Amino acid sequence: MNWPILKRYDSDHLARIAMPLGGIGTGTVSLGGRGDLRDWELMNRPAKGYVPRFGNTPFFAVWVRGARGGAAAKALEGPLPLEAYEGASGCPAPNHGLPRFRGCRFAVAYPLAQVELSDPAFPVRVRLCAFNPLIPADAEASGLPLAALRYEITNRGRTPLTVAVCGSLPNFIGADGAAIEKAWNGSPTVIGPKTNRNAFRQEAGWAGIVMSSEGVDRRLDTWGTLALATPADGVEVTHRTAWARLSWGDSLLDFWDDFTDDGGLDERDAGGADAPMASLCVRVRLKPGQTRAVPFLLTWHFPNRAGWWPTDVSKPCAEGCACGGSPHGIGKWYAERFADAWEVVQKCGPRLPALERDTVAFVRAFCGADLPDAVKEAALFNVSTLRSQTCFRTADGRLFGWEGCCDTQGCCQGSCTHVWNYEQTTAFLFGDLAMTMRDTEFAHATREDGLMAFRVGLPLSSATESGKAAADGQMGCIMKMYRDWQLSGDTAGLRRLWPRVRKALEFCWIPGGWDADRDGVMEGCQHNTMDVEYYGPNPQMGTWYLGALRAAEEMAGAVGDAEFAETCRGLYERGRAWMDKHLFNGDYYEHEVRPPGRDGVIADGLRVGMGTDNLEDPVLQLGAGCLVDQLVGQFVAHVCGLGYLLDEAHVRTTLASILKHNRRQGFHDHFNHMRSFVLGDETALLMASYPRGRRPRRPFPYYTEVMTGFEYAAAVHMLYEGMEKEGLRCIADIRARYDGRRRNPFDEAECGHHYARAMASWAAVLALTGFRYSAVAGRMEFAARPGQWFWSTGYAWGTCRLRRRGGAFDVALRVLGGEVALGRFVLAGHGERVWPAARRLGAGETVRFAVGRLAGQGRG
Repeated sequence: MNWPILKRYDSDHLARIAMPLGGIGTGTVSLGGRGDLRDWELMNRPAKGYVPRFGNTPFFAVWVRGARGGAAAKALEGPLPLEAYEGASGCPAPNHGLPRFRGCRFAVAYPLAQVELSDPAFPVRVRLCAFNPLIPADAEASGLPLAALRYEITNRGRTPLTVAVCGSLPNFIGADGAAIEKAWNGSPTVIGPKTNRNAFRQEAGWAGIVMSSEGVDRRLDTWGTLALATPADGVEVTHRTAWARLSWGDSLLDFWDDFTDDGGLDERDAGGADAPMASLCVRVRLKPGQTRAVPFLLTWHFPNRAGWWPTDVSKPCAEGCACGGSPHGIGKWYAERFADAWEVVQKCGPRLPALERDTVAFVRAFCGADLPDAVKEAALFNVSTLRSQTCFRTADGRLFGWEGCCDTQGCCQGSCTHVWNYEQTTAFLFGDLAMTMRDTEFAHATREDGLMAFRVGLPLSSATESGKAAADGQMGCIMKMYRDWQLSGDTAGLRRLWPRVRKALEFCWIPGGWDADRDGVMEGCQHNTMDVEYYGPNPQMGTWYLGALRAAEEMAGAVGDAEFAETCRGLYERGRAWMDKHLFNGDYYEHEVRPPGRDGVIADGLRVGMGTDNLEDPVLQLGAGCLVDQLVGQFVAHVCGLGYLLDEAHVRTTLASILKHNRRQGFHDHFNHMRSFVLGDETALLMASYPRGRRPRRPFPYYTEVMTGFEYAAAVHMLYEGMEKEGLRCIADIRARYDGRRRNPFDEAECGHHYARAMASWAAVLALTGFRYSAVAGRMEFAARPGQWFWSTGYAWGTCRLRRRGGAFDVALRVLGGEVALGRFVLAGHGERVWPAARRLGAGETVRFAVGRLAGQGRG
């Protein structure tokens, strides 16, 4: 099957590539740019740079012998980068002493990666095709604990060849990349493999090595099973469940001699090793010019998860816990579906061709859209964050997320609302998962008084334990509730959650609250995503608030709460007018700092403790700065279809000012006292600038930094405002920094790797296509722009081809997955097609019709 390619990386841009292979919430192993497997993060924590080293490390190798004899073998990897050459004992890279291919290239359209290996002195060329299923609107198929590896071997010569491909892996159950943890009894203990065992299994057309452990405590989150398998029909399969336990590196020597002798393996005795190495080998024959595929399936099953942090998973859960009584703490969704890693092989192996077909169909449809490559790259590559250790699903199927990942632990727990507000990927690709987050936020993390804990506790019986609210986080969740209601059409779900949604908004008006005087403007103590509290009216919190008022107005109307809808509308109108009059300075919106004077005037739960100590003269404020995402609420309002929150002309002027004052080309002369995510000759949007002076002595902490999620929010907003050239330039600036040489293209970091906020990038697809969808009204909208476009609602996906014909557009709307209700199709500013009754279109259906002056009847 030919895979689509979006981006190619040459040999100079491979070193930083590490593409996660794994499902949503399952853990991953990453495919390196040279074809190696790195960052083994299969258990319950990040493990950047971790490659299991128990005597030997994982690798794949190829052996070739011609008809006249003469054999050769190489590791299935490209050359090591020069920076890996030197260490205290020589090269520190894993498997540094193995022969390698001289040439290597990496081609990818996430999650479909291809590593091309070549060597003029070697009789075969190799293409490694690696993926994990990714299918919009199908979280189950996109949440499988496996990495599919297919080595396509081509005989370059004129004579037949015998070829063998072998994968080797240590049984590292018990080791997750962190040397010291707290064991289940709370005592500091070195956690690692202990009496691990490997076994060969062959059944139902598959052969493989199953790895288990007799010594690792079954209650630990590092306990589980691994499997490496291959289809066994029509090929010769040999194996080792253990390598010889020899000194002076001779375990590897013994393996290499055995493998290179005839391309097969003979069993060895582990000699009591706690982490025995195992190998699985497939031997095939190739005619001249022939290509054959040798597939492997790596699967895993680590069922235990205690919560946000590794603790004693043997403790009984409190009533209301997300685990539903699971014996594995809060558990994992995928572990509820499979008994062990071998069952993953048995159930998923036969489905792989169909899963690959559907994944390729999605990626081909997406990459075939007439969008700039940088936009497709930013949107598609950041989907990988959903499948990194940033995200996990509990036993009941709920999705949770860290903000990002440190090297060996999650960073900033709690599905942090003020970070996850920005991302748009989940809702438009996996709507059911997005709705689990809304349910968590309102049904569990919102108290009776309306305070929403912006970091949800686990188990869910402790969801509100932090007792702290974030102004932007809480308002953004209300906007997302509206967005996800529209995409799902689940009005019953809205009615169920509406009492808490309403309370979350009414919380703004409590004494000492964000808008205690109920004038539509936030003046109170506003903890926010800058990790400090703002005091006084400002555009960032202000636009979130206006957006929440508009969203609540619409939802209140839908559930019959007309009086509350009218209240929201009145506050919105007053707040909008005040902000335009008092905060807009002619170029952008400023923050009017209003010191509260004393703590007693601030409601409980609003001060987190990371901001100023001096309430009479607060530091760590934005003040007169031009903030990169000061209009973030307006950006999200455009995504939601809620219209303008502020004066349209002011909005566009502000974006032009952000571009003028915050976009910096070259950082050689830039002073930054915090973290550096941009350096040297790179180009980026600064978090804030002070073009009119009046910079606070101590501004908010991150003002000299650059972070991609904020950049995307500004850039996509530019696209919505018709500033297409400018917005695309900012997106291209970001992706140029993640070029495989400087940084990993699949890891946009902020406070940790794989940062959730960067998934705001998906909204660029929405902005350029003009796509909006309401399942409530059965209404789909696109920009009146000729081309081939990709669309997704979170519950269905497909393509839309628009062709201009005179004063009309010919439309071909195709559904490739899921099901969508359609009663009205709108081309913005041009015309619409309305059907007498909404129709439901399923996968494989195409409807063709015209919109505009020549509009006729639709035809299927």
